[in-house]
Amino acid sequence: MTDLATPDLRPARPTFSSGPCAKRPGWTLQALENASLGRSHRSKEGKAKLLDAIERTREVLGIPAAYKIGIVAASDTGAVEMALWSLLGARGVDMLAWESFGAGWVTDVTKQLKLDDVRVLDAPYGELPNLGDVDFTRDVVFTWNGTTSGVRVPNADWIPADRQGLTICDATSAVFAQDLDWAKLDVVTYSWQKVMGGEAAHGMLILSPRAVERLENYTPPWPLPKIFRLTKGGKLIDGIFKGATINTPSMLCVEDYLDGLTWAQQIGGLPAMQNRADENLAAIADWVDQTAWVDFLPISEDIRSNTSVCLKIVDPRITALDKDAQAAAAKKLAALLDAEGVAYDIGAYRDAPSGLRIWTGATVELSDVKALLPWLDWAFATVVNDIAA
Repeated sequence: MTDLATPDLRPARPTFSSGPCAKRPGWTLQALENASLGRSHRSKEGKAKLLDAIERTREVLGIPAAYKIGIVAASDTGAVEMALWSLLGARGVDMLAWESFGAGWVTDVTKQLKLDDVRVLDAPYGELPNLGDVDFTRDVVFTWNGTTSGVRVPNADWIPADRQGLTICDATSAVFAQDLDWAKLDVVTYSWQKVMGGEAAHGMLILSPRAVERLENYTPPWPLPKIFRLTKGGKLIDGIFKGATINTPSMLCVEDYLDGLTWAQQIGGLPAMQNRADENLAAIADWVDQTAWVDFLPISEDIRSNTSVCLKIVDPRITALDKDAQAAAAKKLAALLDAEGVAYDIGAYRDAPSGLRIWTGATVELSDVKALLPWLDWAFATVVNDIAA
């Protein structure tokens, strides 16, 4: 076995996890010193902070004035579940799945809600279902950006403006990094800990007027727990969308989210955040083009994520191994980088094909992405060297 020299330059911040994700550049605990700690979230100060978070979300993301924005419990998962349990059942539903979380929503709808009229349009990791097969006379549930597959929808052109059903979109790894066509989306969910690099456990639920109309005119046939209830007496509980959260939020996390929004506005808003993510992806794409042992998991360039970049090892010295050995090699590669303190948590998601997953959202510095790439080569060479020995 030959000892391999490590690269000279290390990423200044080795935080490439896909959630919770890297904090914004320059973040310190002092950014939270104005948090409303020890105060009720229903106090004048607390409600003002929550409303500020909602309104600045609208400003940064360009959300139409007629759309409702609410802060809800249990991260993006909680927001998606609220939508599924509150809105589905009024008509048939098309469920789109091409990665772990989309598959999870399929399970919830078919096994928990037990809806009868469900079509599942799925695809293996690295691919999209045929979007032309979606029936928009039905409700449609999909993830915009598959965090565990690195596959995103290229745009919203496949969604008609005159659809009859609702579109329910899990956009947690897309918001703040990709263009969302709000006119094509009736429900959008995300969490603070993804592209904004905020703290976990809080979700965002965004509703179009069409979604509000469904809520006020349709009552699901199943009981709804308090945490999911968006209406009272057939009317939307409007306070939820003005900062009167259903449950008690962490005001420390609220302050952190506000700090992230302030940073986003200071650097140029949504276009600047999208550009940062795009540049990070481009750096990895250039390296992949010049590197024989690795490739993108997504099969085509137009569906590659610019936030959750998923890579597969294609070198025959690894692909010739059985599946368990391939997975072990990929895990060892990630473990080597972790041990060196140059990249944390970049192994593929547990349900995904073996490989790497590198978060490249807006809070990640391009210089850190570029510094990481030679380390990936070093780690791969070390793994192959060990196998040969």
